[in-house]
Amino acid sequence: MSAGFIITGTDTGVGKTVFAAALVAALGGRYWKPIQAGLEGETDSDIVRRLTAAQDPLVLGEVYRLRTPASPHLAAERDGIEIDLARLTLPAARKPVTLAAVPAPQQRAADETSGRSNVVTMIPRAKAGLAAVEDSGSAPTMQRPLVIEGAGGPLVPLNRQTLQIDLFESWALPVVVVARTTLGTINHTLLTIEALRRRSVMIQGVAFVGDANEDSEDSVANFGRVRRLGRLPFVKPLDSTSLRRAFDLSFRVEDFQ
Repeated sequence: MSAGFIITGTDTGVGKTVFAAALVAALGGRYWKPIQAGLEGETDSDIVRRLTAAQDPLVLGEVYRLRTPASPHLAAERDGIEIDLARLTLPAARKPVTLAAVPAPQQRAADETSGRSNVVTMIPRAKAGLAAVEDSGSAPTMQRPLVIEGAGGPLVPLNRQTLQIDLFESWALPVVVVARTTLGTINHTLLTIEALRRRSVMIQGVAFVGDANEDSEDSVANFGRVRRLGRLPFVKPLDSTSLRRAFDLSFRVEDFQ
């Protein structure tokens, strides 16, 4: 089995988080959303916890928790910070972060000295800004496949110099493209596939979300020369049991080996 998968989408709101939750449950894996833009209501990590009944350390903390639901580069700027790719190494390669090393008052003073308009603290899942990812899980936990959910699609800017696809390329993990089944999905999905291929990013396949659309799904698989992994229908009511059932009926775990 692969060490993990990157989940990306052809657009915002295509169903990445729900699909990621289903894959985490099916693989018995871990989930990581390194950049969370938008903190009102449930975050994506909260949704995955709810839909998988998973607890830490199976759901890892975000590295960046940004207040504004926008492209990460803009959301970070509004919080007075810039996303640093050096902080976005894969969790297994990162040393644990000790929060006590930078107390919140010292961080606040540093922010005020630098002239930042927003206070950024080092408290995970509590406030916006920079959070810590602790890799304190046991060895068996760390060996579980890691499901990483990106922010939007591959060409989303992380800062003014870097696109998310640059990060995907450095991680060297296979990508699952999550796509709609509605009008326009052929063009959007093929463009996403082409962008990934130009960077030699491995594509595990395409997972569709929505009502059946055989022609569009077949066209994407044929023109894109990619594996059609399956289609996750809209699930109502949506809970851990109904989602797992829908995934088992629509996908094969063997396709994620």
